[in-house]
Amino acid sequence: MKHLFICTAALLACMGMKAQESGIGSVLRLIETNNKELQANAQLISSQKLENKAENNLPDPTLSYAHLWDSKNSDETVGEMVVSQSFDFPTLYVTRGKMNRLRTGALDAQAAATRRQILLQAKEVCLDIIMLHQQQALLDTRLKNAEELGALYTKRLATGDAGVLETNKINLELLNVRTEARMNRAALTNKIKELLVLNGNQPLTAGRPSPEGPATPTAKALGLTDYPSVPLPADFSRVCSEQLAADPSLQSLDNESAAARKLISASRQGWLPKLELGYRRNTESGHPLNGMVVGFSFPLFANKGKVKMAKAQAMNVDFQKDDARVKASAELWQLYEEACNLDASMQEYRQAFQNQQDLTLLKQALVGGQISMIEYFVEVSVVYQSQTNLLQLENRYQKAMARIYKNEL
Repeated sequence: MKHLFICTAALLACMGMKAQESGIGSVLRLIETNNKELQANAQLISSQKLENKAENNLPDPTLSYAHLWDSKNSDETVGEMVVSQSFDFPTLYVTRGKMNRLRTGALDAQAAATRRQILLQAKEVCLDIIMLHQQQALLDTRLKNAEELGALYTKRLATGDAGVLETNKINLELLNVRTEARMNRAALTNKIKELLVLNGNQPLTAGRPSPEGPATPTAKALGLTDYPSVPLPADFSRVCSEQLAADPSLQSLDNESAAARKLISASRQGWLPKLELGYRRNTESGHPLNGMVVGFSFPLFANKGKVKMAKAQAMNVDFQKDDARVKASAELWQLYEEACNLDASMQEYRQAFQNQQDLTLLKQALVGGQISMIEYFVEVSVVYQSQTNLLQLENRYQKAMARIYKNEL
């Protein structure tokens, strides 16, 4: 018994690991690695960071040499060489360094926001694949039922037990269901191909890719057959606060606002004099003279209006930050209300399905002649339409919850 218990536990652990390796989480991890837009954005962010860092570099040193000769005696010459380095007031470099670190934080948050957007798009595609897979199973069941009835009534028509109108009605139903199943299958394939594009056209499942490109996997192979369990939060106010705190778009604006404040400080320090130090060598006296060069540059015109401009930019960022936070909070509450309504509708549908008449019993009643063809199709159409509505409600609910928790991707 002890060995049996250990083997059972190991088997369950392996099954759990296999389940973790497939599904939405596995697909999103692949897309995060292979998505071309994310790779391009990473290089763009890196270049912007380097550009910001280069703005705080020292200007290039200068080297000048002058060779003079007497207009009356060309043998008498004078040489002069000057090597100098100019730089801003030292405190300005410290302020700009702090500002650049804040800008770097804003760029990192922008990269996180782009990553979140791509992964949310991929997750919604995964949710659509789950819905289309479940809808395909429903249509296949409906198609099988219609084919069985079609074959039965074709035999009855041949023996005179069924009329032409009834047979034509079933054949028309069979044609409609077959068309719906074909179109749903095509939509499912297109969604999986859309997922492949998001993955940089790299395989979503293990195996060697063919020269023609990655094969289109099935929803079952991707583990996209059932929705994850995402219950409604009991205290949405707390969830809303947590999501706003984790929102990278808002974090980016926070860093940009702090950087704008540092820009005001840097603009004020722009009135400080610029400095220049250097070395000078002169041969006018007949023997070399060496010395130092010290210079000052007073920004009487170059910094004019920059403080006002920096203050206006800071106010602009602050207004953007406040507006983005208000909109993000309103969007979260709207999504929560939508999810609550969808959840209530889903519960009503599920309760109705528990009390409905079984489709198998309806088919038996039709074959036994207890109900007419019209009564059968009315009942069946209502049931199948209700099941389709439930699948669509579940899909909308999952998408609403995915948008609510998008900052956790």
